[in-house]
Amino acid sequence: MKRSTVAIVRTPARPSPEEVNAAVRQAVELAGGLGGVVSKGALVLIKPNLVAVPPSPEAGACTRASVCKALADMVMELGGRPVIAESSARGIDTEQVMEVMGYSRLRQEGCEVVDLKRTQTVKVPVPDGAVLKEVTTFELALQAQAIISVPVMKTHDQTDVSLSLKNLKGLVTDAEKRRIHQVGIFEGVCDLNALFRPAFAVVDGITAQEGLGPVYGLPVEMNLILAGRDLVAVDAVTSAVMGFDPQEVRLIRMAAARGLGALSAEEIQVLGERVEDVRRRFLRMEEDERVQLRDIQVLHAEGSCTGCRNGVLSSLFDMIRAGTIERARGMCIVTGGALPPSGTPEDRVVPVGVCCPEELKALARYVKGCPPNNVDIVEAILRAL
Repeated sequence: MKRSTVAIVRTPARPSPEEVNAAVRQAVELAGGLGGVVSKGALVLIKPNLVAVPPSPEAGACTRASVCKALADMVMELGGRPVIAESSARGIDTEQVMEVMGYSRLRQEGCEVVDLKRTQTVKVPVPDGAVLKEVTTFELALQAQAIISVPVMKTHDQTDVSLSLKNLKGLVTDAEKRRIHQVGIFEGVCDLNALFRPAFAVVDGITAQEGLGPVYGLPVEMNLILAGRDLVAVDAVTSAVMGFDPQEVRLIRMAAARGLGALSAEEIQVLGERVEDVRRRFLRMEEDERVQLRDIQVLHAEGSCTGCRNGVLSSLFDMIRAGTIERARGMCIVTGGALPPSGTPEDRVVPVGVCCPEELKALARYVKGCPPNNVDIVEAILRAL
């Protein structure tokens, strides 16, 4: 049986751009190299994770520019045309994130760095899509002969981890990002990976993030680069390094079931460092003690998924940061099949997610989604009735 190869390479602590370059090159070569991915004259889209303006460039929220620069140099050496491109989260100015993370300097050095939100879009069908039958994406993403997903090693408030598979959500417009949350984030991300079929993944695990990811988690110095041609396998190995059982990470499991890559240990060959030698148990989102629930009732039905459960907690943390948490006092937030206590005023009930009972979906503060985006949960709590 042919196995998928995933490489794990250590970097020095607080590595220089030259040391990052060396580690990226070593990991990519161990994983099979870009020779079979990049042809002469080919447009290669290098897709970092620049989700939002981070608390600092070293917060572990966004892909560091030096990782993408190393990949761009490797593509050019093979005769390809590298384009570093991203569209940040819904409502976020991608250019602002690029400035903070040093991508503007890459432009000054001659790299092609593109804010996808400022480019032409096109609607395309999604063959055999589970929840997306068509999607509005960017012409540049469709023109690329190869896509390299370059995420950060970090936890996520709704999907446990945010790695190379989920990174593809940045290849659709803001409106589509919201729609994917409404119809089903897990199935939707799998549909995007099936549509774009990324050719390679390189994980920036130099400064990772645990707890309240994907933006405001706690930074963790891991000093690792992981790489491979099989995104499912790369995410499975990366999540194992983070102390997760890959079989229990819903997105990775669903992607494997869709035939998008290898998941089981028997199907994956790890080169370089051993997982057991670099593993560290990351703080789960729900274990981050910065979320406060004083005077706010949160009820989850048995079996409610982590998407809605953790999405509610991270939304409340967003309100703490924004200084609006007082407006959530006295609210009763419910997920899954949970029901508010008898006598709770309807205008104080916030039902979250598509699994809520039908009678709760008729309430004014109902938040549709699977799971809903934090922005929509916060908006429902703050909505004037």
